[in-house]
Amino acid sequence: MRTHYCGDINETLIDQTVTFCGWVHRRRDHGGVIFLDVRDREGLVQVVFDPDTVEAFATADSVRSEFVVQITGRVRGRPEGTTNANMKTGMIEVLGKEIAILNKAVTPPFPLDGYTDVGEDIRLKYRYMDMRRPEMQDKLRFRSKVTSTARRFLEDNGFLDIETPILTRATPEGARDYLVPSRTHEGSFFALPQSPQLFKQLLMVSGFDRYYQIAKCFRDEDLRADRQPEFTQIDIEASFINEEDIMGLAQGMIKEIFLKELNVDLGDFPRMPFAEAMSKYGSDKPDMRIPMEIVDVEEFLQDIDFKVFAAPAKDPKCRVAALKVPGGAELSRKQI
Repeated sequence: MRTHYCGDINETLIDQTVTFCGWVHRRRDHGGVIFLDVRDREGLVQVVFDPDTVEAFATADSVRSEFVVQITGRVRGRPEGTTNANMKTGMIEVLGKEIAILNKAVTPPFPLDGYTDVGEDIRLKYRYMDMRRPEMQDKLRFRSKVTSTARRFLEDNGFLDIETPILTRATPEGARDYLVPSRTHEGSFFALPQSPQLFKQLLMVSGFDRYYQIAKCFRDEDLRADRQPEFTQIDIEASFINEEDIMGLAQGMIKEIFLKELNVDLGDFPRMPFAEAMSKYGSDKPDMRIPMEIVDVEEFLQDIDFKVFAAPAKDPKCRVAALKVPGGAELSRKQI
C-alpha cells in the first residue's frame, strides 16, 4: 500500500512518485490550494493539492484531523522561503495526485501536537490517542533504540537471550506475588515472577554461563517513587566472573547506550569503597555533583559540657560528624 514512510521522503526522491499512508496531522486551506500535513511513526510530510486534480482536490477538501489516508504524488522541492530546516522533510513537499480515505475520524478529545498540556486522566482514558503525539512516539522510539543497543552489547559479550517462564510458583522475594488461578488444578494458583532469579540460577547450573533477558517483573506492593507493580528490567546473570568483571560489563553497557543513543561520552566511572561513601556522604549512592562532605569533629567536642556530643566524642567506637556548609551562618532556619 505504500512505497515510503512519511518521514523518510526527502530531497533524494525529488521528481519521483511516492505512495504513503498516515494520519492527517493538520489541514490548511490557502485560497484554493489545500495543504495536508500527514503523519506516521517516522515523521511528517507536507502534501499540496491543486484544483487541477479535481477528484483528489475534492477528497482532500473533505478530510479533517486524524483521518487515515493513502496518498500518491510527486516529490518536489519547496519554493524558496518556505523550507523548514527543523523537519526531516522540511526541504520538500509532495504534489498530491491521488488520495483515498482509509478511515474517517471524529474530532480528537485533545490536540495532538507536542506543545499541548493535557491532563493525565484524559491521556490515560484515550491512551491510543495519546500515543499518537510526537512526544510519546519519540519516547517509544528511543526506548526501542536503547533496548536494541543493550541487546547488541550483551550479545557481543557472549550473552544468550533466554526467555524464562511467567506462570510459576511463589518464591520468597522482597514483595507479595500476583496470583493467577489455575483452571486445571482447582484451588491452586500460579504466581507471576517478581524476577527471573531462580530460573537464571538454574541456567548457570546447567552450563549457560552468560544469560540476559529484557524481563517483565511483577511485584504486588504500594506505589512509590522507585516502585511499580509491573516493570521491565535488563536481567543479567553470569558464571566464572569476579566483581571487576560484572562492574566493567554493566558500566560498558551504560557507556555504550549513552554514546550511541545520546552522543554523550561518560568517560571512566569513578569508584569508591562503601566505607568511604558512607563516611564522607552518609549514602552508598552519593550525588557527586554536591561537593560538601561529612567531616569528623570529635577532637573539638571532647571537653564540652554538653554530654550528648562529649560522650560519643570520647568513645573510640563512636563518631561525631558535621556537614560543613559554606556561608551557612547567614542562612535562616527556613532556608536550612
